Order: sequence, then structure tokens, then C-alpha cells
Amino acid sequence: MIRVFCRLVPLILVCPLLTHCGGALGVGNMGGPTLEERKGRIAAEQTGDFHYGRRYFVNKTRFWGYLRKPRESWSRGRLVVFNESAMQSPDRLSENGPTGQKYGFDQNYEYRIHGSYTGREVYEPNSNQFLPEFRLTGYELLDRNPGWLFRPDDRYSATRITLTPR
Repeated sequence: MIRVFCRLVPLILVCPLLTHCGGALGVGNMGGPTLEERKGRIAAEQTGDFHYGRRYFVNKTRFWGYLRKPRESWSRGRLVVFNESAMQSPDRLSENGPTGQKYGFDQNYEYRIHGSYTGREVYEPNSNQFLPEFRLTGYELLDRNPGWLFRPDDRYSATRITLTPR
């Protein structure tokens, strides 16, 4: 009996470690800088009356992506729906166009976004969320390939929401 118990104890101790590693320390599919490089870039960012925005496209949803204030971590970013009464979003194209020329073509592009929060929350039915509304008045493309959004192990899927602040 003692021999069986001695063999089971190491297995019991190792199993939680193995299952934990697969989820938390997995390899992401978005590439990008190291954690330290990202923190350095954010600390050196230009500041002003604008937000940094990261387009986040998931099929059939109508949110635009994440916005954050200059020099704030992406973990403080907010998923938003754009109010396009003053200006259309960068990817306002047909959903049936050719690759690179249709709605969502700019998945994960990083922008400097001008405008303001309206104070309203709007319902996005396909993700079943109430999200802040942001009135877009301008944008500038900063980077077409900035890499991961929240953590180096981020995994993007176009068919379900996988990127959320942690």
C-alpha cells in the first residue's frame, strides 16, 4: 500500500502543473515584442487629446476594437462601438469584398484615434454585451503589425471573442 501511495504522490503533484502550463504559458498566434519592449514603448508614447486604438475584428460583431489613453497599459483598454456620425471607421467597406478590401481587413492594426466617449452604452447583440459608445472624429494608422494585444500568449480567432483584458 505504501509503495502505491509513493508512486501516486508525484503524479498528483505534477498533474496540476501540466494542465496549468497548457493554458497560461501557451504560445500565442499574434507575434510581437517582448513584455519589456511593449512596456517601454508604451512608457515612451506621445501624449495628447487622443486614444490609442487596436482594431479587433470578430465575424458578425459590430464593436470596433479596444481604446486606451496614452501611456496606459492595454489591460486598461475598453472595447468600444464607434458612433460614425462625424466620420466612418477606417474599415467601413463591404463585408463581401476581396481580401484586404472588405470590412475587418485591418484586424489588429493600431491607430491614433480622435474623438470622445458619448457617455452612452450601446448593445452589441452578436456578442451580447453593452459597450461604451465612442464618437469618432479622426484617425491615423500607426502600425499594421503591432503583435499581441494584452499578453504575449494572446490567441486570435476570427470566429469568437478570445482577446479580453486580463
